[in-house]
Amino acid sequence: MNQPYSQNLRGSILIVDDSLNNLMLLERILSRKGYKVGVASSGKLAIDSVALAQPDLILLDIMMPGMDGYEVCRHLKANDRTRGIPIIFLSALVEVSNKVKAFNAGGVDYITKPFEPVEVVARVENQLRLRELELQLTEKNKMYRREIAFREEAEIETRLLLETTKFQKEQIEELLLNILPKPIADRLQDGQSIIADSFSDVSVLFADLVGFTNFASQKTATETVKVLNQIFSEFDQLSLQHGLEKIKTIGDAYMVVGGLPEPQENHAEAIAQMALDMQAAVASFNAKNNHSFSLRIGINIGGVVAGVIGLTKFSYDLWGDTVNVAQRMESNGIPGQIQVTAAVYERLKDQFAFTMRGAIEIKGKGKMIVYLLLGQN
Repeated sequence: MNQPYSQNLRGSILIVDDSLNNLMLLERILSRKGYKVGVASSGKLAIDSVALAQPDLILLDIMMPGMDGYEVCRHLKANDRTRGIPIIFLSALVEVSNKVKAFNAGGVDYITKPFEPVEVVARVENQLRLRELELQLTEKNKMYRREIAFREEAEIETRLLLETTKFQKEQIEELLLNILPKPIADRLQDGQSIIADSFSDVSVLFADLVGFTNFASQKTATETVKVLNQIFSEFDQLSLQHGLEKIKTIGDAYMVVGGLPEPQENHAEAIAQMALDMQAAVASFNAKNNHSFSLRIGINIGGVVAGVIGLTKFSYDLWGDTVNVAQRMESNGIPGQIQVTAAVYERLKDQFAFTMRGAIEIKGKGKMIVYLLLGQN
């Protein structure tokens, strides 16, 4: 039995089992979850099917007449075109030796029959997420290789190759933990498909590296990324140090928030100190590297909605008036200064020193009284 993939919108899965009941049950479970599903009732048919159209993942039974699951897996892993397809063994064999043999053959997971549909779906989704991350890293590696091809000096090319290899290794280890805040990642792993939360009191900081656009126009791509990575890596360390959550970077802009996804009583104080430390970090970087960057920072306090968007390259993001105003504080700010709203000033005026800048026009809000954060009292 060999059936083409049913037409859906998500990743493609090939189910290989000599039991018609198992094929029909698994096909029904995964099709309802939006996957493109194909089936094969023998190892030979499975190999022929993969040769015609490679699936994103294979569910593979072990005990089959003719060619068993171990042999099918080894055959696919020996082929450069099919080596990267993740294979989950699904078998009634429960002995540890069988599982070890399955993993040695190249399997990435092992589900014991009789299986629970929820477990099958969870493991499938987890492996497809891992596969997507691997493909993203492969694409980044290709981009680095294309860039290397334009380099004229052998020494620079060698260094870039080493950096690319190091970057890829680090990304494989860190992407799974860093793509989302841990509490959010845990909820996704638990099967929660829609994540959207309201927070009544958080601190939002936007920072823009003034002068970087002009710098980048005069430097190579490698030099540009290297400098930006040095500065933003320091910001990442500061966000961890102060218990804050980095949300994203957009070009040479950096966004961080305090008070979510886990509540934090001192988030306002932490975000203010983060802003001061970011300014100090840029000043230190300039002194060590003979640059003249300055940091324009905006901060606001209030309520937001936070959640996960996307199906594959998903991200955790924030929405609401608080976020918009924080961004306006930055974009209408002064290079080298930390501009904050009256709400921030009222919250922190006893712990930090401020000076009033006065009323400025803010898009969508009209005139707003704003302050400049100077330091701690």
